[in-house]
Amino acid sequence: MTSVSPRRRASAEKTRPSVFWPAAMIVVPVTGWFAKIEIEGAENLPLEGPYVLAPNHYSEFDPVIIAVATWRMGRAPRFMAKESLFKVPVLGALLRATGMIPVARASNSAAATQTLAQSNALVAAQRGVIVYPEGSLTRDPDIWPMRGKTGAVRLALAADQTLPVIPVATWGVQEILPRYGRLRLWPPRRRVRVLVGPPVDLTGFTDTTPATLTAATDAVMRDISVLLGRLRGEEPPAERWNPAKHGQNETGRLDS
Repeated sequence: MTSVSPRRRASAEKTRPSVFWPAAMIVVPVTGWFAKIEIEGAENLPLEGPYVLAPNHYSEFDPVIIAVATWRMGRAPRFMAKESLFKVPVLGALLRATGMIPVARASNSAAATQTLAQSNALVAAQRGVIVYPEGSLTRDPDIWPMRGKTGAVRLALAADQTLPVIPVATWGVQEILPRYGRLRLWPPRRRVRVLVGPPVDLTGFTDTTPATLTAATDAVMRDISVLLGRLRGEEPPAERWNPAKHGQNETGRLDS
């Protein structure tokens, strides 16, 4: 597997001066100490236009890897973030300046309206966003992707035009920061592999009913699992881990 080709051009959002430039000057070299990032399938991430990038999530450090990989592939990394963070002084201003998107936590009409507005805003600005479909670190004992939540596909299907959902898998980040573990400073430049797949086929999902969103999310998680299986050289489990069936709460611990 080879790293991304240096001949791949960057999008206008990367070449145009922005707050991402000083951030990249700090984050990219620091991340380079920890990880040697190898990217395959970069051609599946569009250089222009809106998209939803959907990665697996098994380490507190993997958002940094995804951000750097997205930047190296020519796009500005924007994430969905908790609404409460936008109210924090300085941090909130930084999140807004970089175009991060607040997560609509509640499942009501107001949240649906917010999602619709966010989705159409991505189309209007021709921006992409990174959304972790699992919502939190996987609880699967073997760190395979667990059952997904519908946020990514809800955002993709809400717009006047369906946004492409790009599945991506990473592997090796657990050697830098294990799930719920401690950061490992040595040895440096551990190998981290990033595999970007083609857009998930969402042509059969034409509405945003709960059943449709669940089925579309299953399709996304299946594609992510297949990509991770290629990186690991293993077959992903036939059934994804469901924390609720194992009495786990949002933190991954057992409910009392």
